[in-house]
This record gives sequence, structure tokens and C-alpha cells, in this order.
Amino acid sequence: MSSIHNSHDQITLPAGAATAARPAVAMTAMPEAVHQQPSPPLVLLLASGAGLSVASLYYSQPMLGVLATDIGVSNLDIGYVPTLTQLGYALGILLLAPLGDRHNRRNIILVKAGLLVSALIAAAFAHSLGVLLLASLAIGLTATMAQDIVPAAATLAHESRRGKVVGKVMTGLLMGILLSRVISGFVAEHFGWRAMFVVAAGGVAAIGVAIWRGLPHFVPTTTMSYRALLGSLLELIRRYGALRRAALAQGLLAMGFGAFWSTLAVMLHAEPFHLGSAVAGAFGIAGAAGALAAPLAGHLADKRGPELVTKLGAGLTAVSFAAMNFSALLPPTAQLWLLGIGTVGFDLGVQSSLIAHQTIVYGIDNGARSRLNAVLFVGMFIGMAAGATLGSILLARFGWTGVTGMATLTALAALAVRFWKVPAAKV
Repeated sequence: MSSIHNSHDQITLPAGAATAARPAVAMTAMPEAVHQQPSPPLVLLLASGAGLSVASLYYSQPMLGVLATDIGVSNLDIGYVPTLTQLGYALGILLLAPLGDRHNRRNIILVKAGLLVSALIAAAFAHSLGVLLLASLAIGLTATMAQDIVPAAATLAHESRRGKVVGKVMTGLLMGILLSRVISGFVAEHFGWRAMFVVAAGGVAAIGVAIWRGLPHFVPTTTMSYRALLGSLLELIRRYGALRRAALAQGLLAMGFGAFWSTLAVMLHAEPFHLGSAVAGAFGIAGAAGALAAPLAGHLADKRGPELVTKLGAGLTAVSFAAMNFSALLPPTAQLWLLGIGTVGFDLGVQSSLIAHQTIVYGIDNGARSRLNAVLFVGMFIGMAAGATLGSILLARFGWTGVTGMATLTALAALAVRFWKVPAAKV
């Protein structure tokens, strides 16, 4: 990997070129680490690292039935495995991701990679539910290395191509989510669930070595204490209206996203479809559309501005969910086709908006990119969790039209947030 970059080089901005010195937030801001425009191999390395790390969150989901039988617990108890994994990820974003502004981001990525490997190995050799739950929580916490890799890519990229570079890295992250369930199901069926965790640990270890050799060092952008660093999250939210709008709009889009995916399998299992979970899982292939379109969305954000992309993404999401409202009027086969087309549409809209929102927040304050990223993703995960809960309630009371109706309204609300006129001094 030596052709990617000499990892021992450390380059800083010339004196006076840093733009992050905003005392109220960054306090003792320091020059930001920069690098020449990242080469394609380096971007591929970052995309692979993001994909392999975030995939660790989803390996367990197709294996839950096998896990419950092998460990000897109920289906209800084994359900805490993915719950704790997601909880760990949310906590990691909030509590650990801001450290990227305080410490060398390269070192943070490497430490998390090592800890993630250990957590995956612990899961592989777990013989009780308690150990597996602790390992799942640790996997979630340390898989947040993906949320350190994306700001690293934004830092290395020139402002004129930042959206495109971030989009390519996000493609790796999204493909990791998409392929993790497919790979996990195959490996678990043929080699056992423990083998899947071992294979996952090997993959993260390999990418960790590649990152150690190929990723440059990053100069910290602040000397704030950890307590002050976390406290500054509230200050960032208060100070920057662009950050509030991005987190709110993406959170609203995530509500519909979470509601759809948390209820789809239940809806397909009932009349008139009577389909199993395998068919519901097959709809996840539509995620490839969003993943493959991420660089295109980033490129459009670079050329035409991210504001336009956020509006297009929210609008496409609203139209896609609105079309699903009429699925009950169609025969079952036609309903499935409409669901498939709508899934491609809203996934493309949500992912495009996410890339554009990342482009916006990364340009707010160069010295606080990790914290800005944390605020954006915490807002998104709050929306996703709220959508999953609300979607289940609406499905039980009003059926599928209740779910798609709510998703349509939240997408329209996100679009309204993006169209809301804000004075230039407050954006």
C-alpha cells in the first residue's frame, strides 16, 4: 500500500490559512491537516474501511435464529443483540466521534480498528447471551470508526471536489450495509455463525493494516478537554443554523426510512402476500441504487451546490412514498412492483440528501468536522428510531397506508426545511 501515501508525512496549512479559529467553539484551534487531492487508491482504501467497519453492525441480523438455537435462548432475548449493537453505534457517534477534532484522526481509526477486531473475536467465541450482548455493544461502539473515516476523507479532499470524494467513501459505507446481510447469511449457512464473526475480524484487521500504511497523519484542530469537546456540541448547534437545518431535514427523512424498513417484513407476511422474510430482505438490494448514486449526488453538489441536491433528494423521497399510498388499489403483483420502484426512489432520495448534507456541514467549520458529523448523524439516528417506533404503531392501527402516509409527510417536512428562507447571517 506504499503507493497510496507515505503515512509518516504530516502536512499543515500555511500560517494564516486555517479557517477554523472560531474561539466560541474551537477555542484553541490549531491548523488543520491537509493533503494533496487524495489519489483513487487512497479513496478506495477509505471507502473499504468505512464499508467493512459499518458492516459489522449488521452481520448478526440474518443469523439471529441460528444464534438463539445454538446459545439456547428465546427469540425475544436474542433480539437484544442487534438492539445493543445499534445502541452502541449511536453512543459511539455521540461520545467518541468528536475525538477526531482533538486527536490525530489516523490514530483514532487504528485504535478503533483494533478494538473492533477484539469485539468481533469475543462475539465469535461467546457461549452465553451475556457475553454476546457485551460483545455486540462493543462492536457498535467501535464500528464508529466509519464516522472517523468519512471526515478524514472530507479533510483530505479539496473543497471543489469534497462532495465527490465523500460520495465515493459513502458508497463504500452503504455497500457495506447492503452486502453485510447477504454475506452473513451465506457464511453462517455453510460454515456457522462463529465463522462469520472470525471472517469479519480478519477483514477489519486487514483494512487496519492497510490504513496504518496508507493513511496520512492528521493534525488536531483543537486542544479542548474531552468535557469541553462534548459541551461544544451544543454550542455548534446553537451557533450554526446550517447545521440545525441539516440535522433536522435528514432526521425527518430518516423517520420515513426507519418506518418503512421496520414494517416492511410484517406487511409482506400478512394478506394478500403471505411472503417470508427472504423476500423482504430482497428489497434491500434497492439500497444499491442509493449506494451507487452517492458519488453522482456528491458530484452534483460540487457543480450545482448541495442545497439543490437536498431539495431534489427530499422531493424524490416524498414522491416515492406518496406513490406507495396507492399500492392497495392494485393487484398483489403490481403492488410488489410499485413497492420495488418506490424503494429505489426513496432510497436514492435519502442517500443523495445525506451526501449533500454532509457536504454542507463539513464546510461550516474545518476545525470541528468530527463534531459536526456527530451532530448530523445523531439527528439522523434519532429520526430513524422514532420512525421505527411510530411506523409499528401506524401499521397496527391504520395499515400500510398509515406508514407510507407518515413517510410522505415527513419527507415533505424535510423539503420545507430546505426551502425555508434563512437570513444570510444565520445560515
